[in-house]
Amino acid sequence: MKAIALTTLALVSREVRIFYRARSRVVGAFLQPFVFWVLIGSGFNASLNLAGAEGLKYSDYFFPGILLMVILFTAIFSTITVIDDRKQGFLKGVLASPAPRIGIVLGKVGGGTLLGTLQGLLFAALICTPLVGLELRGDGLVRLTVGMAGLAAGLTALGLLIAWQFDSIQGYHAIMSVALFPMWIFSGAVFPVAGTPAWMAVVMKVNPLTYGLVIIRDAFEWPDGVVVEAAGPAPWCWLAVFGVVAVVVATVRISGDGE
Repeated sequence: MKAIALTTLALVSREVRIFYRARSRVVGAFLQPFVFWVLIGSGFNASLNLAGAEGLKYSDYFFPGILLMVILFTAIFSTITVIDDRKQGFLKGVLASPAPRIGIVLGKVGGGTLLGTLQGLLFAALICTPLVGLELRGDGLVRLTVGMAGLAAGLTALGLLIAWQFDSIQGYHAIMSVALFPMWIFSGAVFPVAGTPAWMAVVMKVNPLTYGLVIIRDAFEWPDGVVVEAAGPAPWCWLAVFGVVAVVVATVRISGDGE
């Protein structure tokens, strides 16, 4: 247990240092979702009216979906280090060391989880400005933090599993764009599940990001007339299953690779 803890802490510390030293990754993980929010939110504010939600703009409804995107982008950028580490020989050295494989996975996932949660909370601070017309509910900050941490853990483990197969950053980005961006689209971030075609509703129901978004939305106060699904036990359970399965599969995959 001590070896696992030491390996995990060492890699978490390294992941955080690498991420914040690469300013382009920090800016990309924060600025790109912000641009999406401003452009899409502003463009739809005038054309999409939320029935019964007087004073609530589409950009406000869209804001939790952008928080989800921040976590998604941070997870993608944090797992890019796997490819860099392989090219530089660091990964080979770690795998050849006595460090337990579960510690390697937990270190990578822990680093991505910490980064994703911090970036998400930083973006969520925009609710303190006139840009966002939302407020957190009484226990909203706790719900938001725990929910974003769970999402970040699952997404980082998934990103690690995908990045492990690649030697090219370009190839990794292409696969992530094809795999993860549609997951965000079909999470309910842009449009709600209600009213979608049957096949799309099924896709959204099996998408783990859908339940993460439910938890994030439930952290905010919503005006009367806006139907937002309450985050009961089911979304939390689905999010936990997603994170655990992703970490277990990543551990099994990495444990079977001798590099």
